[in-house]
Amino acid sequence: MNQSILFPDIQDWDEDNQSITFPAQQSGALIECVMSIEELSRLAGKEIKEGDQALTLFAELRFDIEELAEELIEEEEYDSSNRIQIKAL
Repeated sequence: MNQSILFPDIQDWDEDNQSITFPAQQSGALIECVMSIEELSRLAGKEIKEGDQALTLFAELRFDIEELAEELIEEEEYDSSNRIQIKAL
């Protein structure tokens, strides 16, 4: 794991966009990471019906999600809003 990218233990459910947002820090810069409920469901291999369930699954899969985010940050795969959109493989 690249120690220059840190992931604080913070995540929020975005009801409007049906996604989880969480921060990453690289060299002092704050980077917003986003994972849609569809991508989280694909990674978990099960249907997600509500935000609380999504947050629970996110916590269970956090290490894998952080690895995906780390790769995207290192490759500078930012979207038009300068965020990292996490995709399940």
